[in-house]
Amino acid sequence: MEIQPLHTKVNKTITTAFGIIVLEAPEGFPRADSNLYCLSRSDEIIWKAEKPDADTLFSRLRLNEDGDTLSAYTTRGHACELELKTGKLISYTSIK
Repeated sequence: MEIQPLHTKVNKTITTAFGIIVLEAPEGFPRADSNLYCLSRSDEIIWKAEKPDADTLFSRLRLNEDGDTLSAYTTRGHACELELKTGKLISYTSIK
């Protein structure tokens, strides 16, 4: 399945039983939107990740060993933990 990006280019995908997690390049992505999202097998957006700051975008991503959470980093120096099924922030900290 080829993923069509919303605004920029796809930097990373992670296929899970729940859906396909997509991280788009932050460069040129609209700041008001989230560049980390989950797609269903039928290419519909299931969720867009909650951001710790309205003016930041996600830059790195990994699926955690528990299989239920994601770790992500932002362009403004946040380390985040997100719920895999909803994209909601569980926790975040500034790493500046």
